Amino acid sequence: MSLPSHVAIIMDGNGRWGIKKKNSRNFGHSKGIEVVKNILNASIKKKINYLTLYTFSTENWKRPHKEIKFLINLLETYIEKELGNLIKNRIKLKILGNLNKFPKSLKIKLIRAEKLTSQNTKIQLNIALNYGSKEEIIKSIKKLNNLSKSINEKNISRYLYTKGIPDPEILIRTGNRKRLSNFLLWQLSYTEIYFVRKLWPDFTIKDFNKIISNFIQVKRNFGGIK
Repeated sequence: MSLPSHVAIIMDGNGRWGIKKKNSRNFGHSKGIEVVKNILNASIKKKINYLTLYTFSTENWKRPHKEIKFLINLLETYIEKELGNLIKNRIKLKILGNLNKFPKSLKIKLIRAEKLTSQNTKIQLNIALNYGSKEEIIKSIKKLNNLSKSINEKNISRYLYTKGIPDPEILIRTGNRKRLSNFLLWQLSYTEIYFVRKLWPDFTIKDFNKIISNFIQVKRNFGGIK
């Protein structure tokens, strides 16, 4: 078995970690950004081609306004600070989701970052923002209907946010929760899923590498027998 080409992560547990450490969910979100940088660097070292991070779901708008505002500002700051590193390290940024609900300033930064990194080839970092898998699938089917195209697996995949991106071989979910939370439901049909007890801010490069090593030993038959 070879190394995975695509790893997806549900980064769960930031808020709970922040409450536990400093009675602040936002403190946990800030700490989680540091882990993102570590895992991105580890993915590059492992020569993984795609890393997809579930960053903000369509359901996250139900959270308190102050927390949503903090998360948006945190993302803006991350893009501003890290854009130079993304370019320098040849990391391509791709946004998965509907950006319409976000502030104009954030949308401009994200679109600019996508454009400036579009030719980078070392790794593609997919950030899922205002992303919901059910909505994604419905939008794809509506698009096919509007274009009078056949509704089949190939065509549905062609109009998903992940067009041109291979399905993840690995999904990691931290935070001691065993659910998919409306994330990549179409794309995860044959993905190896690893549920991790640790909250996201406690997730380490060692934990990540252990999962990759475990995956290499897995025999994947995709429904067949070998």
